[in-house]
Amino acid sequence: MSLSHARRLTAVVAACGTATGLALGAAPAHAVARPAATDPYSAFVFTLGTTETTIYNFIDTATSTLDMTMYELNDTTAVNDLIARENAGVTVRVILDEANKSTNQAAYTKLKDAGVGVVWSSTKFTYTHQKTITVNDDESLILTGNLTAEYYPTSRDYGVFDSNAADVAEIEKVFAADYKHSSITAADATNLLWSPNTAQSRLLSIINGATKTLDVEEEEFSDTAVVDAIVDRAEAGVKVRVVVEDPSDYSSELDKVTAAGGTAVGYSSSTGFYIHAKAIVADYGLSTAAVEVGSMNVTSNSLEDNRELGIILNDTAVEKVIETAFDSDYSGGTAF
Repeated sequence: MSLSHARRLTAVVAACGTATGLALGAAPAHAVARPAATDPYSAFVFTLGTTETTIYNFIDTATSTLDMTMYELNDTTAVNDLIARENAGVTVRVILDEANKSTNQAAYTKLKDAGVGVVWSSTKFTYTHQKTITVNDDESLILTGNLTAEYYPTSRDYGVFDSNAADVAEIEKVFAADYKHSSITAADATNLLWSPNTAQSRLLSIINGATKTLDVEEEEFSDTAVVDAIVDRAEAGVKVRVVVEDPSDYSSELDKVTAAGGTAVGYSSSTGFYIHAKAIVADYGLSTAAVEVGSMNVTSNSLEDNRELGIILNDTAVEKVIETAFDSDYSGGTAF
């Protein structure tokens, strides 16, 4: 386990302890360490009504390098933390989505003016929708949510810390190419799934592998191959539960799921709780259990044309964090 992982584990433990998660806090401050564990993975839930202390703490642990790819960066605290790391001698590099300049321009300008290495993403991707931070070349944070402060109070999102050496090396390899706008075919390493390349096939692998239960939580839900695979599992007798944002947008897809024996709930408040997460849990509690968390939506554009990153794990601790929040969201949603 990396030093940065140990130094902020207390904040992650607080996140794992309840369905709503993170301790309240407004500025980067090192978490109190607990004894190091052997699991290279841990997860947390973006918490309603609080700032993202765990993320700020993670940025603050960078002592040599920090590489960030972010679809939306509109968080004064996070931007100031990046500048503080640069001023402390850390080599900070940031890729922001070029197609989303209206959101990212203020952060881009402030980082650029402070001497941070910030670039716009390559136009070969429709969107660079990835949300990842890597510190000290030894640990990455893979997020479903952006660093956009106005959405923290109402969005369901997840984060997974990854200190697996093969994963981190591949994430850094892809970052280096994307930072220079160089072509690269992203490999899956041990646990990763990338868009473009293999995101769809790896999502299908976790879905098709479900034997008893399949829980799917998605902001967008329209990719035909993925939806059909979920329907197939329901028809095979797997207990399928789906949580989506604005189910009216995906009525034909959800009709197929429910006709096959699955169930679905949704959220559609224009001002309240918003399902921004992208996560799947298969066979929770069984030896065959697996969990997927990432930036990619279940849409053809997200899986085939964007730059996206996710992770698939057989890790009981991560599975528990995601499943606990999923259960809460499923119970609180409106049946489709």
